[in-house]
Amino acid sequence: MTDARGFAAFPPQRAGARFATSWWGRAWIQAMEDTSLDHTLLRNGRAYAKQGRLGPITVSPGRIAAVAESEYDVVVRVEQLTDAAWERFLDQVAAKAGHIAALLDRDMPHDLVEAAEDAAVPLLPAVGDLEPECSCPDWGHPCKHAAALCYQVSWLLDADPFVLLLMRGRGERDLIEALQEREAPVQEPSGVPAALAYAAGVPPLPEPPPYDVAYTPPALEPGPGVDVTALALLAASAAGRARDLLRHGRLPELTEHQDHVRLLAEHGPALIPATGPNAVSDDDPDARPEARPELGLGAAVQAWRYGGADGLDVLEHAWTPPRHELARAQALLESGWEGERPPRPEVWRNRWTLGPLQLRYSRDGRWYPFRQRGDEWWPAGPPERDPSALLG
Repeated sequence: MTDARGFAAFPPQRAGARFATSWWGRAWIQAMEDTSLDHTLLRNGRAYAKQGRLGPITVSPGRIAAVAESEYDVVVRVEQLTDAAWERFLDQVAAKAGHIAALLDRDMPHDLVEAAEDAAVPLLPAVGDLEPECSCPDWGHPCKHAAALCYQVSWLLDADPFVLLLMRGRGERDLIEALQEREAPVQEPSGVPAALAYAAGVPPLPEPPPYDVAYTPPALEPGPGVDVTALALLAASAAGRARDLLRHGRLPELTEHQDHVRLLAEHGPALIPATGPNAVSDDDPDARPEARPELGLGAAVQAWRYGGADGLDVLEHAWTPPRHELARAQALLESGWEGERPPRPEVWRNRWTLGPLQLRYSRDGRWYPFRQRGDEWWPAGPPERDPSALLG
């Protein structure tokens, strides 16, 4: 049986500390929050977690446990995977060398989780999968102590996804040993008779080429009517897009405007003319597109750098989110405010204005901060799913 792992109690956190910076950590929190029907208990749980009011945490197959406020026993149970499910999961990990390397590097690749789900192996919990228990008199599901434990565990998951796998039933050592025992697939010898080859069916496609190969600019010779600089830039852009396609399996279609902004954001000064009214020198610190108001795309470039197509969309378009999403955001905003209740934001559709700060809710479920520059609102940082994390 896999031994349990113990983790020291978290000390009180600084103001503005965030929960779950990894995507799998956020999925863990979402499963817990979507199960709860009491935003007040969740808010209290977040406060307890940040104040360090839990003792050391023990993680073992099927459960996490701690003592809250030195008197309440808190346990959150997670369903363990069956032996058959573990075999299917190991098949998915062993099928791609990059999966093993990513896990050892304390990363949980999206495609590994998706492949596991396709094989009926749920790694990440869904709504109702977490079963909290606490000896306190609170009847909440979860109570504030169990919620605080789940929030703190999201920090453990950020640092080591093997914590999630341990909760599902197996620890790091067991998994590594099981993977090492698996033999590499044996290649068929050459010279197979045609009848056997046709009977075998269509073999699977080979693994895609690696996407982390360093890009080598082509050696281009100047020629009549050929802008070598622009051609080299387009080649670099195409190589980057191809690498993203290999990494993610698909790319969103971009409009001409979006692609223009993308090129400016990714290649910056190379797109600014060296002669003419907008000319700049190579060592000019103001050569960045966002520093050139005459180009008219400064805010768009900044938005793309912070959030890609989603960041640009939230800059240029307003929309009306579902009411329950805004209600959740309001609860998060209040829970993350230090001291008195936060000021009531001026709300218009997906834009919340709090004095010199404006938060804009994007269609991908994240909040983008904006700061006022003159009469315009400019992107001011990367997005967060918790709007209270942007108040600092």
